Amino acid sequence: MFLNGLITNDMKTLAENRWMPAAFPTVQGRLIGAVRVVRLKDAFVIDTDAESHEAVLKTVSRFTLAGDFHVKDLTTETALLSVQGKRAVELIEKVLETSVSDLPRDGVLETNWQNTPVTIIRATHTAEDGFDILIDSAEGAQLRQALIDADAQVVSSEVFEILRIEAGIARFGHDMDETNVVTETNLDDAVSYTKGCYVGQEIVVRIKHRGHVAKKLTGLRFQTEKRIEPGTIIKSSDGKEIGKLTSTAFSPKLEATIALGYVRYEFLNPGTTVVIEPEIQATTAELPFIRGSWYQDNG
Repeated sequence: MFLNGLITNDMKTLAENRWMPAAFPTVQGRLIGAVRVVRLKDAFVIDTDAESHEAVLKTVSRFTLAGDFHVKDLTTETALLSVQGKRAVELIEKVLETSVSDLPRDGVLETNWQNTPVTIIRATHTAEDGFDILIDSAEGAQLRQALIDADAQVVSSEVFEILRIEAGIARFGHDMDETNVVTETNLDDAVSYTKGCYVGQEIVVRIKHRGHVAKKLTGLRFQTEKRIEPGTIIKSSDGKEIGKLTSTAFSPKLEATIALGYVRYEFLNPGTTVVIEPEIQATTAELPFIRGSWYQDNG
């Protein structure tokens, strides 16, 4: 009940051993943080970007005296390892010796690895099938090595960033922050329009009933392989300012430079031509850019 009054999604529908995306909004409907809420047997785990960690923790913690619960920051105590790719199920089952092939897309499994508790969360960060593994930080390096020994390939932060942008996944501090209204950020799955009252609901619902936001996060595909910097202004074909880029990368798979950015509503239709300074054209694109095994297996 407490969490349901603070976040945009409907906690009453979240069953044990499931997770859901959600957002913490301000009373003005602006974003405090985008989160993943995991319901375990006797606790909720709230997972968020490092850039929004303090704000989310403060938002939850300041209400502890009003309820019969407590909040604990697990950041330094917990390691998170993510296995992404078409062979993710195979690798997880081989190393953790537990079946995960039937785990739902929002499923969570608590088990043990070498007598250490682990929590397995099925989730994608790359448009490929994947799992996040939560484990005590003291055992994280050992589990990481076990995954590598089982033929998992370590990717750099630069490669992960390309995969994230190809998957159209927004990141707090890059593609969204406290200046954005929740409904601008493409977090559609994180908002319930049928639940009861929560902080910022009036603004979020008013925008929904109005029909659309003034701008929204979308994909852009460039007609160049040249690097385009985040923060670059997006213009219409007649030179009017209509938005701004937030994340950019060259996609080897698409053989093109791609980006996430905010574009005014009337230019959101996929295939719309826009102009990036200095006079480089791009077209708006539906997200994700690439639909990998997560979508192929998920319909």
